[in-house]
Amino acid sequence: MNRFVLNETSYHGKGAIAAIPEEIKARGFEKVLVVSDPDLIKFGVSQKVTDLLDKAGIAYTVFSEIKPNPTIENVQAGVAAFRAAGADSIVAIGGGSSMDTAKAIGIIITNPEFEDVRSLEGVAPTKNKCVPIIAVPTTAGTAAEVTINYVITDSEKNRKMVCVDVHDIPVLAVVDPDMMATMPKGLTAATGMDALTHAIEGYITKGAWELTDMFHLKAIEIIAKSLRGAVDNTDEGREGMALGQYVAGMGFSNVGLGIVHSMAHPLGALYDTPHGVANAIILPTVMAYNAPATGDKYKYIAQAMGVEGTESMTVDEYRAAAINAVKQLSLDVGIPADLREIVKAEDIPFLAQSAYDDACRPGNPKDTSVEDITALYKSLL
Repeated sequence: MNRFVLNETSYHGKGAIAAIPEEIKARGFEKVLVVSDPDLIKFGVSQKVTDLLDKAGIAYTVFSEIKPNPTIENVQAGVAAFRAAGADSIVAIGGGSSMDTAKAIGIIITNPEFEDVRSLEGVAPTKNKCVPIIAVPTTAGTAAEVTINYVITDSEKNRKMVCVDVHDIPVLAVVDPDMMATMPKGLTAATGMDALTHAIEGYITKGAWELTDMFHLKAIEIIAKSLRGAVDNTDEGREGMALGQYVAGMGFSNVGLGIVHSMAHPLGALYDTPHGVANAIILPTVMAYNAPATGDKYKYIAQAMGVEGTESMTVDEYRAAAINAVKQLSLDVGIPADLREIVKAEDIPFLAQSAYDDACRPGNPKDTSVEDITALYKSLL
């Protein structure tokens, strides 16, 4: 038996944020907590939405105590802000950090027995749907607006907690490429490679099936065609990535990921490494490691990446072609090739154990061990 969970409603395309006030009023919400990170507020990105709320006469309070890798403390401050505001709904504006924080806030408000936040790790037995969330992504990568996942950092233990909960999915996703137009090149590249990692890991994970394969292959195709243009800030590139990352989210949210994410999460927790950068660096190496457990799937990954002539290739050739196409895209958008500037060798035992304990690891197509993950980290130095 397979389960498939999606948003109740989503809007796509340039100017889609114009639908937000109408949706808020139609749903009877009276006071909104706007959850957005400090930089988006500073540079006026969040204002594109709050101006619409002002014009429509919708009451709101802004919460922005959010780090790039949001912490337990950020979530708890957000819960307090929601209660103090007397809010009944959330508009989350931003990348994964804002949306993940909003999800955790929303879950705790309706399931207060999880206020410690740590108890939400893994598949938490929450009973109630979270506070209604309208998610407005400003990056094309995490797809948090359509997934049942969120990640919170436990700073005390230097680890990221992956939380999986069908009750946390936003009721409404508003995917407007205009909200992504101000992303700098480096962030566009990193979040775009995060989206590609979602699509590839979701396609080869143990839980993959026909419906999710359809989404993941299409996502790989869209991202491969669009990411270079998005980094150059073309309209076509931005629109393609806005769609591609969402399509990837529709898939992986329902089947899980693998050890690329398991290995990336500790880097974010220990070094504050941007999640997309960590994924992009690790992805080709783990693809090579996983290849023997993927059947003929790398042939279709290669095709989706734009590689020609795969039908006449041997298994080894099309696997290599898929990996090389990912490496080339990563290089073209300016992602570092290794972890030398990030990882300290003495930290590898902690990183490897953390990766093995991560909630994404069991979905990896190839069974792994702490020793295998240690070797993978070392190979990237």
